[in-house]
Amino acid sequence: MEVALISDTHVPSRSSHVPQWVRDRVVDADHVIHAGDFDSKGAFADVRDLASELTAVHGNMDPTLGLPTHASVELGGVEFVVTHGTGSPRGYLDRVARIVEEEAETDGPVVGVVGHTHDVLDITHAGVRLLNPGSATGAAPADGTTMMVLDVADGEFDVTLREE
Repeated sequence: MEVALISDTHVPSRSSHVPQWVRDRVVDADHVIHAGDFDSKGAFADVRDLASELTAVHGNMDPTLGLPTHASVELGGVEFVVTHGTGSPRGYLDRVARIVEEEAETDGPVVGVVGHTHDVLDITHAGVRLLNPGSATGAAPADGTTMMVLDVADGEFDVTLREE
């Protein structure tokens, strides 16, 4: 199963559109996870229409989209707990790792998918694997346009960073 991880699209406040190469990966994925900050109803509708299946949360720029603060989805034997990570940069890793632990619904493999910083992240913090795909539009303060593609099967996954 191919899972596309994107976040922080910020359309239209920081970018006019999601780049075509990101859109193509979203269309090709079996499931898409967006970790918040669509920035508009139009951007949310665009991603929702491209994705065959979508799990999404709201970010600090999405107060009117009606999305949850946290979401959990099981894919290929791995539970993904999604949260934007809204708040101060101070304590970010502790905050998102705690949310992932609190929201996890299974005893199997659990991964946190987070956003907010626009920085790519793939680490284990306080015993919790955290993935931040950066910004799918390269929205400031990102250094470039990034996303992650995961191949997930039988409770395991491989992460590939895609960037331009």
